[in-house]
Amino acid sequence: MPDFNTVARIAIWALPVVFAITVHEVAHGWVARKLGDSTAYRLGRLTLNPIRHIDPIGTILVPGMLLLIGGIVLGWAKPVPVVMRNLRHPRRDMAIVALAGPMANLVMALAWCVVVRVAVAVLHPGGGIALGFVYMGLAGILINLVLMVINLLPIPPLDGGRVVASLIPPRYAGWFTAIERFGLLIVLGLLATGLLGRIVQPPLGLLVSLLAAVAGIPPAAFGQL
Repeated sequence: MPDFNTVARIAIWALPVVFAITVHEVAHGWVARKLGDSTAYRLGRLTLNPIRHIDPIGTILVPGMLLLIGGIVLGWAKPVPVVMRNLRHPRRDMAIVALAGPMANLVMALAWCVVVRVAVAVLHPGGGIALGFVYMGLAGILINLVLMVINLLPIPPLDGGRVVASLIPPRYAGWFTAIERFGLLIVLGLLATGLLGRIVQPPLGLLVSLLAAVAGIPPAAFGQL
């Protein structure tokens, strides 16, 4: 039977993780529709209902295991389909669509900063329900920053890889995107070897410090998660 700390940790992280992953994907589809591709809309994927986006492995299994063993919490949802040729300016617009996901995570991280500020303001000695919202807000800030930084890595099919493919000359883009079939394995390999943490730690640490200031808390507070 899971102990209380494990149950509490899952309860604190579950909502921030699901929303971070879901809104990230919806942002891709929403921006794609604005730029000419309504594929995601026609398939019913422009919804915040997480059931429409859940990937059993990426949304449940992997984040759950990482929560239990510690370390960087990483997850993903079923990708929202985007048909590049439907976009008005395919190469440019694909880069914009790709950036929409990480930018959505940044906006959500800022929103969780507001949750933390409000929860701290009403926090009474001894904690209470407000303390739960403080921890949930901290988890929301952290998971969204982690997803933003990791997704901006220049590895297809991560969003950073799609941006790079849209910026380099077309004759090289095909060779670069061929990496996509191995992209997830590359990311999981980096995670398993600890290299992913070393790569993302410098920008992640800077962003955590900046948003801690926005939330009105010391960066060390994230160490309590």
